[in-house]
Amino acid sequence: MNDWQDAEQHVERAHEHYEAGRWDEAAAELRRALTLNPYQPEWHFNLGLTLEAAGRFADAAESFGEAFTLAPDDAQIAVMTGANLLRAGQVERSIQWFEKAAGVDASQPASYVHRIEAYARLGRFDQAELMFYMGQQADAEDASLYAAMAEALMDQGLFERAVWCLREAARLEPEMPRVEARLAEAYAATGRHERARQLFLRELRRDPGDIETLLDLGALLMEMNRTAEAGEKFRRVLEIESDNAEAHFRLGDLAERSGNDADAIMQFDIVFRLDPAYPGVRRRLSALMLERSDDGDREGARKLLEEEHESIAPGAADRSVAERDDDDMEGLGLLLLDAGCAGRAISTFRLLTTNRPEHARSWHLLSVAYLEAGMLDEGMEHARRAVRMDPSMLAPMHNLAMAHLQNGNFRRARYWVRQALRVDPDDASLRRLRLRLRLHSIGEAAVGAWRVVSRRRPRWKGPKRGTSRS
Repeated sequence: MNDWQDAEQHVERAHEHYEAGRWDEAAAELRRALTLNPYQPEWHFNLGLTLEAAGRFADAAESFGEAFTLAPDDAQIAVMTGANLLRAGQVERSIQWFEKAAGVDASQPASYVHRIEAYARLGRFDQAELMFYMGQQADAEDASLYAAMAEALMDQGLFERAVWCLREAARLEPEMPRVEARLAEAYAATGRHERARQLFLRELRRDPGDIETLLDLGALLMEMNRTAEAGEKFRRVLEIESDNAEAHFRLGDLAERSGNDADAIMQFDIVFRLDPAYPGVRRRLSALMLERSDDGDREGARKLLEEEHESIAPGAADRSVAERDDDDMEGLGLLLLDAGCAGRAISTFRLLTTNRPEHARSWHLLSVAYLEAGMLDEGMEHARRAVRMDPSMLAPMHNLAMAHLQNGNFRRARYWVRQALRVDPDDASLRRLRLRLRLHSIGEAAVGAWRVVSRRRPRWKGPKRGTSRS
């Protein structure tokens, strides 16, 4: 048997493995075939399809690129290369391949559709819109153009315009997957919840097992305070896919809202076991555990929060976790304080002040962490900074008064109480603190008066000389 025939057999076996969903075996057979004959663009293309099916997008892009080198007139191969680079997060490189595809065949809208998504990911929305209009010149009736532009508009919060684009996409291609679900999300974002619910239900009538639509509808029903129906949708998801982390998380959220902390802890614990990096699960779980009086729960909460803290530390290996919302970081810092981990709270709030140095609240929280750690000088320094940034902020003024009181500097404590009461004369905690300082002043004045009287009282000098005692 010659090499050509041997290579063909490897390709046939690869096809059998592919049909059976055995991606690794299919890729291995195709590589053997390409070792024998590396000049077949369709084999490189098939290897790209196999690696794409396996979720190995960067490798798939490399194989599609090899195929395009051998078949430079095939615009589809260039589009597939760019699409996989886009999935792999290599956005700038993907744009170059979409431009190559347009250079080969500018009449195909696919390169414009993908460039809308790519430019939107980069935040270059003007370029995304330009691609939309260029794509319309190629094919004004392509529904994918409108759907892609709608996604870019939703990223910008332009939901009314997104509604129009999605309605056009649905008109041009009524069977487009999830087009009505995305339209429902746009309606929900504009407050038209009932219309959104109806569209989600219409999508589910077409595909009752669509997990993403079930999850989206459940989330909408939670917003509408229809919690029983929302729970039904999330449980339906678990019937289809028992290890769906989002459905478990949503059920945990529902349980917590209803005051069923035990069920909430159980659901959040399942989420953590399924996906330890699931956004917010450590914080939600630890917050519930901290509310319990059990020492084991508090220790478990501390461990979870320490793990969460490690994930946001500078240089953390898991950047997908490290790059988080500042509000999440603030919540983590507050939970660390509740758990008695003031040192870790300090580093968390330091990072928060780096991210948003113009926010007085960030500096106030950092000051609280220092004060909780017993580092009064550092705590007062950052509290004063917060007050300078926002002179109406009561909390740091109160803390400054308490810190000076703890240091025995009653004069400075009274100063900060007066400053705070000018902002809010009716604040109960400040008025109690003022009373406490007044009582101290009264006591201090009484002691001072006694000392003055003592100094003025004449001393007894004893009997005069020569005076008889008779």
